[in-house]
Amino acid sequence: MERQKNLLQILAVLTALAAFFMLLFYVDNKYKTPPPYGKSGVINISRRDLERDNPVFLIDGWLLTDGRVTDKPTYIGEFSNLQRRDLSISPHGKACYRLTMRYDGEPVAVSVDFPQLSLWYKIFLDGTQLAAGKGNGSITFLMTPGDHVLTVETSSKLGYYSGMYFPPALGRAGTLSRIGNVQGFAYALAFFLPLALAAFTLFLWRTGGSLSRCFGVMCCCYTLYMFRYFVFLFSMQAVQYWFLIQGMSLYGLCFCVVRLTVLASGADSFRVWKWARGVLLTLSVILIALCLLIPVIPWAVLAHGRLTDLYYIFTFCCAVFFTLKGMRIKSWESRYTLTGGAVFGGGLIHNLFFSNHFEPIRFFWQFEWCGLFLVVLFGVMMVSRSRRILRENDALTNHLEEQVKKRTEEINLLLEERKAFFSDMAHDLKAPVFATQSFIEAIRRSGVGMDAELCGYLDQAEARQREMIRRLQGLSAINELDKIEEEWVRVSVAKLLSELYAVYHGEAEVQSVYFTVKPRRQDAFLTAQPEKLNILFENLIYNALRATPREGSITVSAELEDGKVRMIVEDTGCGIPENELPFVFRRFYVGKNNKGNGTGLGLYIVRSIVAELGGTVNVYSTAGEGTKFVMELPATI
Repeated sequence: MERQKNLLQILAVLTALAAFFMLLFYVDNKYKTPPPYGKSGVINISRRDLERDNPVFLIDGWLLTDGRVTDKPTYIGEFSNLQRRDLSISPHGKACYRLTMRYDGEPVAVSVDFPQLSLWYKIFLDGTQLAAGKGNGSITFLMTPGDHVLTVETSSKLGYYSGMYFPPALGRAGTLSRIGNVQGFAYALAFFLPLALAAFTLFLWRTGGSLSRCFGVMCCCYTLYMFRYFVFLFSMQAVQYWFLIQGMSLYGLCFCVVRLTVLASGADSFRVWKWARGVLLTLSVILIALCLLIPVIPWAVLAHGRLTDLYYIFTFCCAVFFTLKGMRIKSWESRYTLTGGAVFGGGLIHNLFFSNHFEPIRFFWQFEWCGLFLVVLFGVMMVSRSRRILRENDALTNHLEEQVKKRTEEINLLLEERKAFFSDMAHDLKAPVFATQSFIEAIRRSGVGMDAELCGYLDQAEARQREMIRRLQGLSAINELDKIEEEWVRVSVAKLLSELYAVYHGEAEVQSVYFTVKPRRQDAFLTAQPEKLNILFENLIYNALRATPREGSITVSAELEDGKVRMIVEDTGCGIPENELPFVFRRFYVGKNNKGNGTGLGLYIVRSIVAELGGTVNVYSTAGEGTKFVMELPATI
């Protein structure tokens, strides 16, 4: 069922493409325009011929003169070069085309446009030179009754075209201008659209993988190929070498078409692709070499033409093969690659069988249409792919958000249970701990059976008991800290320092310690819970009071630097030994100077509160000289 559906899709695409090309063949084809037609070097033209919507295309009736023939009747497009199928002579050289225009109407101003003349040319009318150069040519003159001899001289040394291969157009200047404007707009669209798609994929090159990069390169190749219109239109310096650039861009385009079908079908690791890739690259190199050898080896023109056809056929077969691979693995890109293969094949067939019977008036050649269709088709595929990835990312993001929300709720519940457990445990342990202490004291008071050994055991039990009491007090302090659910508010640093001075100045005076605060000249602000800030400084200042001797000093200051408020608590106390500094913020750690009167949680609580505020805390101390705690907290505007 799926195979029948795919075959119907191929037939539908080929039928639509054939109908489109058939329409172009009769509507936009220089070789299907109505008379007049030239014959034996003369074309008869009337005023009515010059007033119609389409110009008169000077295809038939020319007389050709070159190094081998004189006044040979020919039509423009009959031969692509001056070799004319004689492989024993060079396809390049000088040629002269002559056509007599016999006019029987009233005088009228007309123009003649000569598209893509190979290399150097000169254009004469009635023996007078009117134009010269390379690329596109154009002349304007007054058409009067009688005969006017139009002569075109060409000279070429490079490339696979020589002489005059594209029919010139005769008509009013306004008629040719309208056609030129339509064609210019069409080629500008075909140039900028792939360029925009290539720029779009540039942002996907890192994340989109090989598929995006290959599509971007294909767009660039097609853009470069279509730029030939502007190279000939403006007679750029590169026109004489453009056949090489055009050939390389065309081979790159074909390679990218095959590569895209390979990537879309998932056949990147197949041995067949590695073999096909080698053949495509080898044929491209040979074709470019043959282009360069054409001026030296006459038969290189025929070899180049036949090998180009073989290159197209091989490319088409590769695209079809890997498209069928993609259909078999049922990749979502297969519908696009299937359509692309059908379009490519249809363009290839029309290019092979109608190359000398079709030349567009206003728009593109068949192969150029197919290239544009492929770019648009694969552009739609890339957009669809990006949208699919975005949908998957959105779904994944939503799923992750749900998982994070659920996990956060579980963690919060676990934390609440932990807080309740420790609170209950601290409460329940107080009774047996203090009861044990009472039993020890009762044994000491009774004096029954007391000896040195029993006293030693009681001393050890009391030491363990005091440690247990200290831990329970610390546990109670942590539980009390966790219970604070005060709102976060904007706190003035100047006001905070003023309050600290009011609270601790009296206690410091009682101990003959100088307590000072140094606020900034310009106030700064923090976002915090005021109660936790009070606990933070309470721990730091009481520690400083215990460590500072009489006539010592404690200073609390504030600074603002790089968007952070730096709060400093400094004393001139006993200091902290260097070997203890790495451990002072550890939970339940008690230094040598605080044995017996500390819980080991004060500085741990300080670090916890600072971390909760999004800051850092560091300690600097020298034994016997004092200690400085520096906290850096995010400032609030």
